[in-house]
Amino acid sequence: MAQALEKISEIFPWDLEDGLGTQSPPLLVDVRERDEFEQGYIPGSINVPRGILEAACDFGFAETVPELVRARELPLVVICRSGRRSALAARTMRELGYSQAVSLKLGVKGWNDSEFPLIDGHGNPVDGEEAEKILEPEIRPEQLG
Repeated sequence: MAQALEKISEIFPWDLEDGLGTQSPPLLVDVRERDEFEQGYIPGSINVPRGILEAACDFGFAETVPELVRARELPLVVICRSGRRSALAARTMRELGYSQAVSLKLGVKGWNDSEFPLIDGHGNPVDGEEAEKILEPEIRPEQLG
């Protein structure tokens, strides 16, 4: 993580919220898995799971996301649950030529903690307290080490 953070910039949720209200808002790329995304995401985000990111960023693949391929020179914010996967993904995107890719520090958890809106896979608003339960699963004893 430390190496990734040396090569990328991060943006806080409140700064992203401000940026979404501009004439040229950034492209929002959520790299969580589809089921995570469907439970609650930042409105306007596209879902490109981390496992297919490289293929999604280039033409000629079943995973190609044309909007993403064309965004190499545009402001782009990479999003995940807590900001760790997005930092790694933003580093990868920088290596792939996305000059303005940044990571959302604190991820969707931080966005929700800031009381900004989330919607589900059907476009319905997600209650902040419900989102918190989804975004903060309990850690099992064996996961503590």
